[in-house]
Amino acid sequence: MNKTAQSVWENCLAFIKDNIQDQAYKTWFEPIKSVELTDNALYIQVPSKFFYEWLEEHYVKLLKVALTKELGKNAKLLYKIKMENTYGTKQPFTEQLPSAQRGPMKTQEVDAPFKNLNPELRNPFVIPGIRNLKIESQLNANYSFDNFLEGDSNRLARSAGMAVANKPGGTSFNPLLIFGGVGLGKTHLAHAIGVEIKDKYPEKTVLYISAEIFTQQYIESVRKNNRNDFIHFYQLIDVLIIDDVQFFSGKSATQDVFFHIFNYLHQNGKQVILSSDKAPVDMQDIEQRLLSRFKWGLSAELQQPDYETRVAIVNNILYRDGVQMPDEIVEYIAKNIKSNVRELEGAIISLIAQSSFNKKEINLELAKHVVEKFVKNVKREISIDYIQKVVSEYFQVDLDILQSKTRKRHIVQARQLAMFFAKKYTKASLANIGSQIGDRDHATVLHACKTVDNLVATDKQFKKYVDDIQKKLSV
Repeated sequence: MNKTAQSVWENCLAFIKDNIQDQAYKTWFEPIKSVELTDNALYIQVPSKFFYEWLEEHYVKLLKVALTKELGKNAKLLYKIKMENTYGTKQPFTEQLPSAQRGPMKTQEVDAPFKNLNPELRNPFVIPGIRNLKIESQLNANYSFDNFLEGDSNRLARSAGMAVANKPGGTSFNPLLIFGGVGLGKTHLAHAIGVEIKDKYPEKTVLYISAEIFTQQYIESVRKNNRNDFIHFYQLIDVLIIDDVQFFSGKSATQDVFFHIFNYLHQNGKQVILSSDKAPVDMQDIEQRLLSRFKWGLSAELQQPDYETRVAIVNNILYRDGVQMPDEIVEYIAKNIKSNVRELEGAIISLIAQSSFNKKEINLELAKHVVEKFVKNVKREISIDYIQKVVSEYFQVDLDILQSKTRKRHIVQARQLAMFFAKKYTKASLANIGSQIGDRDHATVLHACKTVDNLVATDKQFKKYVDDIQKKLSV
């Protein structure tokens, strides 16, 4: 029977599969393709230089035994490395390299171009803690589910996160996109999911990274012409967590490479977790094909915590720091600082510091002084409630009427202006804006914003409304 490159390689694979773990086989041997058989030399194609190096460093003896069984003691193994020219044509080309095993398959030093290769290029990106593919997760163990308090504002996101942590890649929440405004716990929850997965599945490779660093790595990989290594590295991750994915906005090349990495991970049952300051429907300058991928799984919103949740958060911070405060002070802080968890924590730290430095007892008077000063010094994040209040007072209508179903023209315009400014000044999703302003849907909010834009350009009186309200909101 005449041997072919495919038949020889299939026999080699059968032998290799019996001698290594399934995961290693899937990662390092399934992607290889047999190309050509010439006399006693087998040519195989691998995805990247990084891949070639790994095989030569870790599986050279196994390859030697397998190929000797098929082609005899003079067998040779040569690699064709599929590469992309990242600067122009998309046509793939190959670079041919010999195995470290030549002639009678004695192990020798690999010839150029690898002889002087910078060893750091084995991992094509500079992430502290990553060396020789021992990937540190970059997770913060202090961010756990235990200290991520549940409330109405985050129940869906937290429950989905727990489901993903219990069965990464095995739920319909893939990807899981967590979105919401500043300081509401997106990063905390993303880390908590990763920490829980590492605890339950220590064998899984988990990596947390910001979208900004991912982009910098990609740019560097293009500069060094090792884009394939970049892609292959990320294809090895079991659970990929990317924070602030809105940073990809307007970066078409980064979006393109992430699109391919995402597809590979998703198709291979790997878990993707993303965080963003806005919902997919509100993301600007993100390619439609990528947005559609974001919507495949679950988009869960983190909203501003309600009063009960804020009280629980304050008590949890105090318990963590070993500090006791009277209930009336806890309730005062929770009532007066509403925007996000980060500001709650900042206010408590300020209060404790004032008490300690000035040797004053923590009482309600001190709490009022600190909270008032703290809120003034913190850049105010305009809320949807505040916008509705300003618009209602400007048009001299009750808030209930503004939110009602009435179709009277001046009320409709006031409602549309409230939606317009809510979109402009807050990071709430269109759906969240609509639900808070009269229980409307996101399409109504989108229509309102377009209507306001059109009227500003054509109606002088309406433009005055917009200018006046904007001045009030900017004070």
